[in-house]
Amino acid sequence: MSSTSPCGIVFVLGAAFLLCSLQHSFAQGRVETGFLNRTVEIAGTVYKYQIYMPSTYTQAQAWPVILFLHGAGERGKDGLLQTQTGLGAAIRQNADRYPAIVVFPQCPPDSIWVGEPSQAAMMALQKTLKEFKTDADRVYLTGLSMGGNGTWYLAYRHPQIFAAAAPICGWIQRDTSWISMFDPVVPENTDAAFEIVAKKLVRLPVWIFHGEADPAVPVGQSRGAAAALTAIGAPVKYTELPGTGHNSWDAAYGSEKFVTWLFEQRRGK
Repeated sequence: MSSTSPCGIVFVLGAAFLLCSLQHSFAQGRVETGFLNRTVEIAGTVYKYQIYMPSTYTQAQAWPVILFLHGAGERGKDGLLQTQTGLGAAIRQNADRYPAIVVFPQCPPDSIWVGEPSQAAMMALQKTLKEFKTDADRVYLTGLSMGGNGTWYLAYRHPQIFAAAAPICGWIQRDTSWISMFDPVVPENTDAAFEIVAKKLVRLPVWIFHGEADPAVPVGQSRGAAAALTAIGAPVKYTELPGTGHNSWDAAYGSEKFVTWLFEQRRGK
């Protein structure tokens, strides 16, 4: 068949159109969007995580990034469950409310957000910051329940990285009557844990949420943290939800006031 046949012309034009479309997409900085699979590896162990990419993402602007830490019920190795509760669910209900790249690491079974799982979370965050056009001054940290504890844990160790933190129904002090797993937020075994954390986070904007009737994590943990931060003039907000049990995250992530506050925060502001 000659190259000038009708079929040949259609093929050439089709290939040219496809090439032009791809070039245009790359020029506009378009990438795959939605919830995307990713992995990081530490000492031979692979940790699955997901990132959420807004449908409006382009490289024409630098995007804020949120690191979200899930609770105990979403632990696993599937790399998916952590997007079903909390911030992932809020995004699926109203994606326009969260114009940001969101990193969803997953904690392995029988672990919490300390030690190696916390390292994997930070690796996933750093990898995302390098992979996409991101704003290093608008990196936010939040988590619920066990992830609330992880939020305090990572904020205490890396306050210089984040522009704001939002621990939801989390804890700081280790009390063996209800939590006995390793590595408390403050390494030292001390009754002054709230005060020590507060001094480390004195310049970091923090919004704490907790249900007043939480049967899983004592509300006193968030009250103590809020009081210690307030006492030294730190930029802290505290919302205690009357009559609410453990699930204070739906109210937090569904709050327009919270979202507005979060995206207003900038590192070093």
